Amino acid sequence: MEITSLFRENIRQLAPYSTARDEYDGELGIYLDANENPFDNGFNRYPDPHNKRIRAKISAMRGIPAERIFVGGNGSDEPIDLLFRVFCEPRQDEALSIAPSYGMYRVAAATNDIRLVEAPLTEDFRLDAEAFLSRATPRTKLAFLCSPNNPSANLLDPAEVEKVIRGFDGIVVLDEAYIDFAEHEGFLPRLAEFPNLVVLQTLSKAWGMAGIRIGFAFAAPEIVAAMERIKYPYSVNVITERLVLQELERENLRREQIALLVEERRKLVAALEKIPLIRHVFPSDANFVLVRVDEPRRVYDNLISRGIIVRDRSRIAGCEGCLRLTVGTPDENVALIEALRYPDRPFDKSAAPAASGSRRATVTRKSRETDITATLDLDNASPSKISTGLGFFDHMLDQIVHHGGFSLELTARGDLHVDEHHTIEDTALVLGEAFRQALGDKRGIGRYGFALPMDESRALVLLDFGGRIATRWDVELKRERIGDVPTEMFEHFFDSFAQAARCNLHIAARGRNEHHLIEGVFKAFARALRMAVERKPLDFDLPSSKGLL
Repeated sequence: MEITSLFRENIRQLAPYSTARDEYDGELGIYLDANENPFDNGFNRYPDPHNKRIRAKISAMRGIPAERIFVGGNGSDEPIDLLFRVFCEPRQDEALSIAPSYGMYRVAAATNDIRLVEAPLTEDFRLDAEAFLSRATPRTKLAFLCSPNNPSANLLDPAEVEKVIRGFDGIVVLDEAYIDFAEHEGFLPRLAEFPNLVVLQTLSKAWGMAGIRIGFAFAAPEIVAAMERIKYPYSVNVITERLVLQELERENLRREQIALLVEERRKLVAALEKIPLIRHVFPSDANFVLVRVDEPRRVYDNLISRGIIVRDRSRIAGCEGCLRLTVGTPDENVALIEALRYPDRPFDKSAAPAASGSRRATVTRKSRETDITATLDLDNASPSKISTGLGFFDHMLDQIVHHGGFSLELTARGDLHVDEHHTIEDTALVLGEAFRQALGDKRGIGRYGFALPMDESRALVLLDFGGRIATRWDVELKRERIGDVPTEMFEHFFDSFAQAARCNLHIAARGRNEHHLIEGVFKAFARALRMAVERKPLDFDLPSSKGLL
């Protein structure tokens, strides 16, 4: 097959946008060609328009020559759109897709003014190659297959897929966004066998990079070259490039996460099959499961009311009555199962797990002396809402929140008619426990401490969330009270926090004005927290040479 004969005529004739750096392949030192700001801040220069470093890394990982790899700056969606532009004349050519399947095929076809013909899968979502190919006409230039398919989650029969590739006169686009979760290796290793095959893969799913949007098209060099000619010049920015290269070094971690998700998928399917309101659980080779229920919208709304969002696919032909459930963390899967198993049970919002990827915790402590609830969000700097009944204590807690860069809602009702001890102690225990829960397994955090001057005073706070507990208090206070707080309670507050948060906490301060002295301690503590809980983007390493905290 002469691949270029399938290109649109204007694409064959198109002269691509070119930069001076495209015309020179040696080492450069002085860049005066692109009207950039010359002052280096890490991203003042345009990125490599051809993504050579990423292509080289993927080439080594996948065993595919770099000239067969196209890097897309918006997941797989950019390659999908570009393929329409390379091969399909608007208002003239057609494309073919299985149905139900990924909705962007239809959107990209409509955007490019191309008629998309949909060939239904069987009732159990199997591909019938003969029936699929029978929908093709001489005007059909692209054929889209998604395997594992979205939303049905099943791997298409490889033998039927091969029949389509060999039997179709145009370009077959095989979307393997979820192939890492399947037992089959997919068609990428066989790419060289099929000149008309384009394999799409993405880093959004198994590799956990949905937020930075990058994907790949693997194809004949002629197809990749044509896509390179018509794409926007710098579709992958330098920050994305750095993060991608960093994350691709964590292949072992990704394999561990994939194995965990596959095991969680097995457990989820087993649990779903025992729930009365679930009528059918379809087989899954992806990181999601399609289920059929009697009243999908009612079930969907009930899950929403419990803070759980799934995908309602019940209005799609072939998916009537179906919801699509992504496999989450073990805690999230348990919450989903409980919500489906007991839809009428009153929902305890404070017991719900945090949203995936968030570092948020709600802790409640009730005793004969106090009733305290705190909601802590380490990644949200919303204004605090703090009420303990002790004005100066509230002011100090607000300093922690403001200078720590997180949000805290804390309400405490205690036996202040007796004294302040229980309220301050239990508030520290609740706050410490909230930090312990919100930090989770502590991967990627800074872990350690800070020092701060405060007017004529100075405060030193050393903090370690390593899991061991030790406190040192080297602060001399001569006043009996500061505001409405007994000075003896400040040491007790920090000691109680360290016990609950499981951290080492060393505090030393000197100064003449004891109000400034204690305020400096709380501000330094806040900055120590801020430094210790800060999480580097996409860093999943434990901050420990032992590999254990």
